[in-house]
Amino acid sequence: VAVPTPAARPHPPAALAPAAPVLTACGSEAHPGAAAVVGGQRITVAQLESRVNEVRTAQRAAVANDAQYKQAVAQTGSLTRDTLHNMVLDRVLHRAAQDEGVTVTPHEIQQMRTGLEQQVGGSKALETAWLQQYGVAPERLDDNLRLQLEAQKLAQSLGTDTSKPAFWSALSKASKELHVDLNPRYGAWDVQKSSRVDAKTPWVREVTATASQGSA
Repeated sequence: VAVPTPAARPHPPAALAPAAPVLTACGSEAHPGAAAVVGGQRITVAQLESRVNEVRTAQRAAVANDAQYKQAVAQTGSLTRDTLHNMVLDRVLHRAAQDEGVTVTPHEIQQMRTGLEQQVGGSKALETAWLQQYGVAPERLDDNLRLQLEAQKLAQSLGTDTSKPAFWSALSKASKELHVDLNPRYGAWDVQKSSRVDAKTPWVREVTATASQGSA
């Protein structure tokens, strides 16, 4: 598995391309108490808020005072929507990977994590980097790395890369199979792009810009 070059800051190795805000998703009526419904399974507002609270708690623990915490919160103002986007994308990508017979093992996740830790100076440094730059709580880091690996291996299985139409067509197919339905308060899911229409995920944009480096 290719890991990012030890430049100014780490980037997730898989190059998930950003979604252009051009289409509206198939939006059915909102489900009470649900932030989204994916494959008939609800992602509840409470589950979403719990994930967001994990990040906020970690952000507060990582800074020295209230002023720094307020700055961290301001820099991640779209955290709730971005967190939901990643929760949905995780399920869509996992379905697409299953359809293609792609699996990711705990050993592969650990290999990726070890490589990244060596670049940034240890486990704590990696957790801090992912928290500050991508809004990923330390306890969700391995989940995020699995997401990256699934994307990478799915693209390889399809004979393409994660910036190409063939990859996104697979995710679009999985989105349709799962009937993704977002509560309108969190935006709309773009089936063609497999992304929340108004999604703003910095790590996705940055990864795209460094895709050639990450796959070298």
